[in-house]
Amino acid sequence: MAVYTDIGFEELQGLLAGYEIGTPLTFKGIAEGVENSNFYLQTDRGAFIVTLYEKRVRTDDLPFFLGLMEHLAERGISCPLPVRARNGAQSFTLKDRSGAILTFLNGVSLRKPEAAHCAAAGRALAELHRAGSGFALRRPNALGPDGWRELANATHARADAVERNLGGLIGEALADLTKNWPRDLPGGVIHADLFPDNVLFMQENVSGLIDFYFACDDMYAYDLAVTLNSWCFEPDGAYNITKSKALIAAYQSGRPLTAEEQAALPLLMRGAALRFLLTRLYDWLNPDPNALVRPKDPRDYAKRLRFHLKVKQASEYGL
Repeated sequence: MAVYTDIGFEELQGLLAGYEIGTPLTFKGIAEGVENSNFYLQTDRGAFIVTLYEKRVRTDDLPFFLGLMEHLAERGISCPLPVRARNGAQSFTLKDRSGAILTFLNGVSLRKPEAAHCAAAGRALAELHRAGSGFALRRPNALGPDGWRELANATHARADAVERNLGGLIGEALADLTKNWPRDLPGGVIHADLFPDNVLFMQENVSGLIDFYFACDDMYAYDLAVTLNSWCFEPDGAYNITKSKALIAAYQSGRPLTAEEQAALPLLMRGAALRFLLTRLYDWLNPDPNALVRPKDPRDYAKRLRFHLKVKQASEYGL
Protein backbone atom coordinates (compact mmCIF):
# COMPACT_ATOMS: atom_id res chain seq x y z
CA MET A 1 0.00 0.00 0.00
CA ALA A 2 1.55 3.26 -1.12
CA VAL A 3 0.28 6.72 -1.98
CA TYR A 4 0.44 7.52 -5.70
CA THR A 5 -2.58 9.83 -5.80
CA ASP A 6 -3.23 12.24 -2.96
CA ILE A 7 -6.67 13.19 -1.61
CA GLY A 8 -7.15 16.73 -0.29
CA PHE A 9 -9.41 17.61 2.64
CA GLU A 10 -12.10 19.22 0.47
CA GLU A 11 -12.09 16.17 -1.79
CA LEU A 12 -12.44 13.93 1.26
CA GLN A 13 -15.39 15.98 2.55
CA GLY A 14 -17.08 15.73 -0.83
CA LEU A 15 -16.53 11.98 -0.92
CA LEU A 16 -17.84 11.37 2.60
CA ALA A 17 -20.99 13.36 1.86
CA GLY A 18 -22.18 10.27 0.01
CA TYR A 19 -21.63 7.96 3.00
CA GLU A 20 -23.01 7.58 6.51
CA ILE A 21 -19.77 6.96 8.36
CA GLY A 22 -19.46 10.11 10.43
CA THR A 23 -17.24 13.17 10.61
CA PRO A 24 -13.53 12.76 9.74
CA LEU A 25 -11.11 13.15 12.65
CA THR A 26 -7.88 11.74 11.18
CA PHE A 27 -6.88 11.13 7.57
CA LYS A 28 -3.39 10.09 6.48
CA GLY A 29 -1.64 8.14 3.76
CA ILE A 30 -0.31 4.63 4.34
CA ALA A 31 3.20 4.26 2.91
CA GLU A 32 3.42 0.47 2.56
CA GLY A 33 3.20 -1.94 -0.37
CA VAL A 34 3.32 -1.10 -4.06
CA GLU A 35 -0.11 -1.45 -5.69
CA ASN A 36 -2.73 1.16 -4.66
CA SER A 37 -3.11 4.51 -2.92
CA ASN A 38 -4.35 3.85 0.61
CA PHE A 39 -5.37 6.15 3.45
CA TYR A 40 -6.30 5.60 7.06
CA LEU A 41 -9.53 7.38 8.01
CA GLN A 42 -10.76 7.81 11.57
CA THR A 43 -14.22 9.29 12.03
CA ASP A 44 -16.39 9.77 15.09
CA ARG A 45 -18.01 6.42 14.18
CA GLY A 46 -14.95 4.24 13.63
CA ALA A 47 -11.87 3.50 11.54
CA PHE A 48 -11.75 2.86 7.80
CA ILE A 49 -9.37 2.43 4.86
CA VAL A 50 -9.91 4.60 1.78
CA THR A 51 -8.37 3.07 -1.35
CA LEU A 52 -7.79 4.50 -4.80
CA TYR A 53 -6.99 1.74 -7.28
CA GLU A 54 -3.85 2.09 -9.38
CA LYS A 55 -1.75 0.03 -11.75
CA ARG A 56 -2.93 -3.57 -12.04
CA VAL A 57 -6.43 -3.22 -10.55
CA ARG A 58 -8.99 -2.84 -13.33
CA THR A 59 -12.28 -1.07 -12.61
CA ASP A 60 -14.15 -3.93 -14.27
CA ASP A 61 -12.73 -6.31 -11.64
CA LEU A 62 -13.97 -4.33 -8.64
CA PRO A 63 -17.37 -6.07 -8.42
CA PHE A 64 -15.46 -9.36 -8.09
CA PHE A 65 -13.01 -8.11 -5.44
CA LEU A 66 -15.51 -6.17 -3.36
CA GLY A 67 -18.27 -8.74 -3.75
CA LEU A 68 -15.87 -11.49 -2.71
CA MET A 69 -15.04 -9.68 0.52
CA GLU A 70 -18.75 -9.37 1.30
CA HIS A 71 -19.24 -13.06 0.49
CA LEU A 72 -16.35 -14.15 2.71
CA ALA A 73 -17.36 -11.89 5.59
CA GLU A 74 -20.86 -13.38 5.52
CA ARG A 75 -19.24 -16.80 5.96
CA GLY A 76 -17.12 -15.91 8.94
CA ILE A 77 -13.84 -14.85 7.33
CA SER A 78 -12.38 -11.78 9.02
CA CYS A 79 -11.61 -9.49 6.08
CA PRO A 80 -12.25 -5.85 5.19
CA LEU A 81 -15.89 -5.19 4.39
CA PRO A 82 -16.70 -2.64 1.67
CA VAL A 83 -18.77 0.24 3.04
CA ARG A 84 -21.65 0.94 0.70
CA ALA A 85 -22.57 4.52 -0.10
CA ARG A 86 -26.03 5.92 0.60
CA ASN A 87 -27.05 4.94 -2.93
CA GLY A 88 -25.86 1.35 -2.39
CA ALA A 89 -22.71 1.62 -4.51
CA GLN A 90 -19.68 -0.43 -3.46
CA SER A 91 -17.17 1.93 -5.13
CA PHE A 92 -16.69 5.54 -6.18
CA THR A 93 -14.70 7.56 -8.71
CA LEU A 94 -12.28 10.30 -7.63
CA LYS A 95 -9.50 11.95 -9.63
CA ASP A 96 -10.23 9.64 -12.57
CA ARG A 97 -9.64 6.60 -10.38
CA SER A 98 -11.99 4.06 -8.93
CA GLY A 99 -11.95 3.69 -5.17
CA ALA A 100 -13.67 2.14 -2.18
CA ILE A 101 -14.04 2.64 1.56
CA LEU A 102 -13.38 -0.47 3.63
CA THR A 103 -13.70 -1.31 7.29
CA PHE A 104 -10.45 -1.25 9.28
CA LEU A 105 -9.24 -4.46 10.93
CA ASN A 106 -7.24 -4.56 14.16
CA GLY A 107 -4.05 -6.57 14.28
CA VAL A 108 -0.45 -6.45 13.12
CA SER A 109 1.38 -8.12 10.25
CA LEU A 110 4.59 -9.91 11.14
CA ARG A 111 7.99 -9.37 9.55
CA LYS A 112 9.44 -12.53 11.10
CA PRO A 113 6.64 -15.10 11.52
CA GLU A 114 7.39 -18.20 13.59
CA ALA A 115 6.17 -21.74 12.88
CA ALA A 116 3.01 -21.16 14.95
CA HIS A 117 2.14 -18.14 12.82
CA CYS A 118 2.73 -20.18 9.67
CA ALA A 119 0.34 -22.81 10.96
CA ALA A 120 -2.28 -20.15 11.66
CA ALA A 121 -1.86 -18.80 8.13
CA GLY A 122 -2.28 -22.31 6.70
CA ARG A 123 -5.53 -22.82 8.61
CA ALA A 124 -6.80 -19.42 7.51
CA LEU A 125 -6.03 -20.23 3.87
CA ALA A 126 -8.00 -23.48 4.04
CA GLU A 127 -10.91 -21.64 5.66
CA LEU A 128 -10.83 -19.04 2.90
CA HIS A 129 -10.90 -21.75 0.21
CA ARG A 130 -13.92 -23.39 1.82
CA ALA A 131 -15.72 -20.08 2.38
CA GLY A 132 -15.23 -18.99 -1.24
CA SER A 133 -17.40 -21.84 -2.44
CA GLY A 134 -20.66 -20.58 -3.92
CA PHE A 135 -19.42 -17.11 -4.86
CA ALA A 136 -21.29 -16.32 -8.06
CA LEU A 137 -18.74 -14.15 -9.90
CA ARG A 138 -15.73 -15.51 -11.76
CA ARG A 139 -12.35 -13.99 -12.54
CA PRO A 140 -9.60 -15.86 -14.42
CA ASN A 141 -6.08 -15.53 -13.05
CA ALA A 142 -4.53 -12.75 -15.14
CA LEU A 143 -1.12 -13.65 -13.68
CA GLY A 144 -1.15 -17.30 -14.68
CA PRO A 145 1.08 -18.85 -17.39
CA ASP A 146 -0.22 -16.56 -20.16
CA GLY A 147 0.48 -13.51 -18.02
CA TRP A 148 3.93 -14.83 -17.16
CA ARG A 149 4.82 -15.00 -20.85
CA GLU A 150 3.75 -11.39 -21.40
CA LEU A 151 5.87 -10.23 -18.46
CA ALA A 152 8.83 -12.34 -19.58
CA ASN A 153 8.68 -10.78 -23.03
CA ALA A 154 8.41 -7.29 -21.53
CA THR A 155 11.44 -7.74 -19.26
CA HIS A 156 13.72 -10.03 -21.26
CA ALA A 157 15.88 -7.33 -22.85
CA ARG A 158 16.94 -5.87 -19.48
CA ALA A 159 16.71 -8.90 -17.18
CA ASP A 160 20.43 -9.68 -17.24
CA ALA A 161 21.20 -6.12 -16.14
CA VAL A 162 19.47 -6.95 -12.85
CA GLU A 163 21.22 -10.29 -12.35
CA ARG A 164 23.55 -12.33 -14.51
CA ASN A 165 21.71 -14.96 -16.60
CA LEU A 166 18.34 -13.95 -15.12
CA GLY A 167 16.76 -13.91 -18.57
CA GLY A 168 17.91 -17.47 -19.18
CA LEU A 169 16.57 -18.65 -15.81
CA ILE A 170 13.18 -17.12 -16.58
CA GLY A 171 13.06 -18.48 -20.13
CA GLU A 172 13.93 -22.05 -19.16
CA ALA A 173 11.53 -22.10 -16.22
CA LEU A 174 8.72 -20.63 -18.29
CA ALA A 175 9.18 -23.18 -21.07
CA ASP A 176 9.02 -26.09 -18.61
CA LEU A 177 6.04 -24.69 -16.70
CA THR A 178 4.08 -23.91 -19.85
CA LYS A 179 4.59 -27.48 -21.05
CA ASN A 180 3.76 -29.21 -17.76
CA TRP A 181 1.42 -26.84 -15.90
CA PRO A 182 -1.53 -28.79 -14.38
CA ARG A 183 -5.02 -27.82 -15.50
CA ASP A 184 -7.36 -30.18 -13.68
CA LEU A 185 -6.56 -29.85 -9.97
CA PRO A 186 -9.29 -28.83 -7.49
CA GLY A 187 -9.91 -25.10 -7.58
CA GLY A 188 -12.17 -22.15 -6.92
CA VAL A 189 -11.66 -18.72 -5.42
CA ILE A 190 -8.08 -18.14 -4.24
CA HIS A 191 -6.37 -15.17 -2.56
CA ALA A 192 -3.26 -15.44 -4.77
CA ASP A 193 -1.22 -13.00 -2.62
CA LEU A 194 -1.35 -14.25 0.99
CA PHE A 195 2.01 -12.83 2.05
CA PRO A 196 2.76 -12.17 5.74
CA ASP A 197 1.91 -8.48 5.28
CA ASN A 198 -1.60 -9.49 4.19
CA VAL A 199 -2.35 -11.49 7.35
CA LEU A 200 -3.06 -9.66 10.61
CA PHE A 201 -2.38 -11.23 13.98
CA MET A 202 -3.30 -10.68 17.58
CA GLN A 203 -0.68 -12.76 19.41
CA GLU A 204 -0.59 -16.11 17.55
CA ASN A 205 -4.16 -15.90 16.23
CA VAL A 206 -5.15 -14.55 12.83
CA SER A 207 -7.33 -11.47 13.27
CA GLY A 208 -7.83 -10.69 9.60
CA LEU A 209 -6.95 -11.30 5.96
CA ILE A 210 -6.48 -8.26 3.73
CA ASP A 211 -5.59 -7.16 0.17
CA PHE A 212 -7.80 -9.28 -2.08
CA TYR A 213 -6.88 -7.45 -5.29
CA PHE A 214 -5.18 -10.43 -6.92
CA ALA A 215 -7.98 -12.84 -5.92
CA CYS A 216 -9.23 -14.97 -8.78
CA ASP A 217 -10.36 -18.45 -9.75
CA ASP A 218 -7.50 -20.92 -9.89
CA MET A 219 -6.13 -24.08 -8.28
CA TYR A 220 -6.23 -24.23 -4.48
CA ALA A 221 -2.83 -25.94 -4.34
CA TYR A 222 -1.32 -23.08 -6.36
CA ASP A 223 -2.56 -20.67 -3.68
CA LEU A 224 -0.90 -22.89 -1.09
CA ALA A 225 2.34 -22.71 -3.11
CA VAL A 226 2.16 -18.90 -3.18
CA THR A 227 1.75 -18.91 0.60
CA LEU A 228 4.59 -21.37 1.22
CA ASN A 229 6.91 -19.29 -0.96
CA SER A 230 6.17 -16.14 0.97
CA TRP A 231 6.16 -17.54 4.53
CA CYS A 232 8.83 -20.24 4.60
CA PHE A 233 12.00 -18.70 3.18
CA GLU A 234 14.44 -17.03 5.56
CA PRO A 235 16.24 -13.74 4.76
CA ASP A 236 19.39 -15.67 3.77
CA GLY A 237 17.40 -17.62 1.15
CA ALA A 238 17.18 -20.90 3.11
CA TYR A 239 13.89 -22.80 3.05
CA ASN A 240 12.60 -23.38 6.59
CA ILE A 241 11.23 -26.91 6.59
CA THR A 242 9.82 -26.52 10.12
CA LYS A 243 7.64 -23.60 9.03
CA SER A 244 6.67 -25.45 5.85
CA LYS A 245 5.58 -28.57 7.73
CA ALA A 246 3.51 -26.48 10.13
CA LEU A 247 1.80 -24.52 7.36
CA ILE A 248 1.02 -27.56 5.21
CA ALA A 249 -0.24 -29.64 8.15
CA ALA A 250 -2.51 -26.84 9.32
CA TYR A 251 -3.86 -26.31 5.81
CA GLN A 252 -4.56 -30.02 5.44
CA SER A 253 -6.43 -30.04 8.75
CA GLY A 254 -9.01 -27.88 7.02
CA ARG A 255 -8.71 -29.09 3.45
CA PRO A 256 -6.71 -32.26 2.75
CA LEU A 257 -4.68 -32.26 -0.45
CA THR A 258 -5.44 -34.89 -3.06
CA ALA A 259 -2.71 -37.23 -4.26
CA GLU A 260 -2.60 -35.29 -7.53
CA GLU A 261 -2.12 -31.99 -5.69
CA GLN A 262 0.68 -33.43 -3.61
CA ALA A 263 2.47 -34.75 -6.69
CA ALA A 264 2.15 -31.36 -8.43
CA LEU A 265 3.44 -29.29 -5.49
CA PRO A 266 7.07 -28.91 -6.74
CA LEU A 267 5.80 -27.65 -10.10
CA LEU A 268 3.32 -25.30 -8.43
CA MET A 269 6.06 -23.95 -6.17
CA ARG A 270 8.17 -23.13 -9.23
CA GLY A 271 5.21 -21.43 -10.89
CA ALA A 272 4.46 -19.33 -7.81
CA ALA A 273 8.10 -18.27 -7.55
CA LEU A 274 8.23 -17.34 -11.24
CA ARG A 275 5.02 -15.28 -10.97
CA PHE A 276 6.45 -13.03 -8.24
CA LEU A 277 9.89 -12.93 -9.83
CA LEU A 278 8.32 -11.56 -13.02
CA THR A 279 6.02 -8.97 -11.45
CA ARG A 280 8.80 -7.72 -9.19
CA LEU A 281 11.22 -7.62 -12.10
CA TYR A 282 8.78 -5.61 -14.19
CA ASP A 283 8.21 -3.13 -11.36
CA TRP A 284 11.96 -2.93 -10.69
CA LEU A 285 12.64 -2.06 -14.32
CA ASN A 286 9.67 0.33 -14.57
CA PRO A 287 9.51 2.18 -11.22
CA ASP A 288 6.75 4.70 -10.58
CA PRO A 289 8.42 8.04 -9.77
CA ASN A 290 5.43 9.05 -7.63
CA ALA A 291 5.55 6.02 -5.33
CA LEU A 292 6.70 6.53 -1.75
CA VAL A 293 8.30 3.09 -1.56
CA ARG A 294 10.96 1.33 -3.62
CA PRO A 295 9.89 -1.70 -5.69
CA LYS A 296 10.71 -5.05 -4.13
CA ASP A 297 13.92 -6.75 -5.23
CA PRO A 298 13.15 -9.52 -7.78
CA ARG A 299 16.39 -11.35 -6.97
CA ASP A 300 14.85 -12.77 -3.81
CA TYR A 301 12.43 -14.76 -5.94
CA ALA A 302 15.14 -15.72 -8.40
CA LYS A 303 16.84 -17.48 -5.47
CA ARG A 304 13.60 -19.20 -4.56
CA LEU A 305 13.00 -20.34 -8.11
CA ARG A 306 16.49 -21.85 -8.26
CA PHE A 307 15.80 -23.70 -5.01
CA HIS A 308 12.54 -25.16 -6.35
CA LEU A 309 14.20 -26.29 -9.58
CA LYS A 310 16.28 -28.70 -7.47
CA VAL A 311 13.26 -30.17 -5.66
CA LYS A 312 12.11 -33.51 -7.04
CA GLN A 313 9.20 -34.46 -4.77
CA ALA A 314 6.74 -32.86 -2.35
CA SER A 315 8.28 -34.59 0.67
CA GLU A 316 11.17 -32.15 0.41
CA TYR A 317 8.73 -29.43 1.49
CA GLY A 318 7.72 -31.41 4.55
CA LEU A 319 4.54 -32.87 3.11
